[in-house]
Amino acid sequence: MNKLKKSHIKRKKTIIWTVVSALLLIYIGTMIYHTYKPIPKDINYESEVYRVDDIKFYYDLTYPKDGEVMHEHVIFDRINEMITDADDYIVLDLFLFNGYYEPNTSFPPISKNLADTIIKKKKDNPDIEVVFITDRVNTGYGSYPSKLLDELKGHGVEVVYTNLNKLRDPTPLYSGFWRMFVQWFGTEGDGWIRNPFASTAPDFTARSYLKLLNVKANHRKVVVTDNSALITSGNPHDASAYHGNIAFEVKGPIIKEILKSEQAVANMAGDVKLPDFKKTNSSKSTGPYEIQFLTEGKIQEHVVAAIEQTEQGDEIWLGMFYIADRSVITPLIDAANRGVDVKLVLDPNENAFGNQKTGLPNRPVAMEMIEDSKGKIEIRWYNTTQEQYHTKMMFVKGKDNATIIGGSANFTKRNLEPFNLEADLRMKAPTDSKLAIEVDQYFDRIWNNKDGKYTVDYEKHESKLTYLQRGVYAIQKFLRLTTY
Repeated sequence: MNKLKKSHIKRKKTIIWTVVSALLLIYIGTMIYHTYKPIPKDINYESEVYRVDDIKFYYDLTYPKDGEVMHEHVIFDRINEMITDADDYIVLDLFLFNGYYEPNTSFPPISKNLADTIIKKKKDNPDIEVVFITDRVNTGYGSYPSKLLDELKGHGVEVVYTNLNKLRDPTPLYSGFWRMFVQWFGTEGDGWIRNPFASTAPDFTARSYLKLLNVKANHRKVVVTDNSALITSGNPHDASAYHGNIAFEVKGPIIKEILKSEQAVANMAGDVKLPDFKKTNSSKSTGPYEIQFLTEGKIQEHVVAAIEQTEQGDEIWLGMFYIADRSVITPLIDAANRGVDVKLVLDPNENAFGNQKTGLPNRPVAMEMIEDSKGKIEIRWYNTTQEQYHTKMMFVKGKDNATIIGGSANFTKRNLEPFNLEADLRMKAPTDSKLAIEVDQYFDRIWNNKDGKYTVDYEKHESKLTYLQRGVYAIQKFLRLTTY
């Protein structure tokens, strides 16, 4: 081989390695930046603390009793009432909003009922302002239109799709690749990939599916009117209609704070103006209950603080769809080891919209928590069938006061750090107050199976496979390639 040819090969290799090195540096830089980039203003929000006279607590339950499946569901009935009773404005920020489900199943049309209630309200009061903020998951991330949301638009409702690209990336290994090579080509087109949420839903385009794999969302579930605000764990999604969920409704000046945070979400999508804050009384009120509106990482801060402040003899009750975040798991174990009575009701993570699940993350996490607390932490699984125990609520019961934190946020890294958009209420109540007693009775009912078979023993879902699940869970957490 002559010197000229060798020189040419060497230059070619140098160019290739230079290009590969440059792409690798850009990829690493992209991952780091979008994992830690600045958060939009008033996202990761913590409101002022207010005092109120009353907080309404609602919950949905599905459970077997005397050979029949019972459904106690009131949350979306109350949401429809709130919309009907509104005078000046309605702001909704809801994650899943569609009626798709598998053909061999049947669910109540809660999404259509909600849409019909909004449309009727607009017909009865054409001047009322209605803004519906939602996630692009309802359009298959741009693969197809949402019939329900388009119908709302046609009746004068302002529909706002959250710009997820402005959120931080919880799966940096994948999202770095997506941002560099995929996002520029859009998502529209003729879909051909089966919809992962339901076979009856329209197909995804390949580019939409690749966007889905970023696994982040506007996961909030907030309804605000000029009269009250409701924060829930439930979605107006037909296939989720039988899920167990919770909700809290509040009135007063905290509505101003919730609208301020929702305005920040709307700002991510462009020039969208929510109803005037001045329509809500800005003066602080008095009452036995302390309330605070929290979003994203602020939820984590208050959850951890509430756990760490517990003392021997206190109680911690947790009802949770997903638990996986170390910032919560470790303090719960520490609390149990210092004499706090810690009880968890968890979803067994068996199914999602008719698809079989692997038991992650709850089963390996539950085993770890029982082992590390030497059995002091008690865990029961919700007795699910086709539904999920979709609740996200913590109840810390002290001698004189109780702290309740509930809303949309699972106890996972994706939900408790500023990746997804989340919304919770933190409430402090006297232990003998109506609210604290109602929440206490809720947990007592499902833990002790009063008038139904709500929960089953921990051993029901413990198996040798759980050890394998712990290995998979550890790898997923290390690589940050999870869907929870």
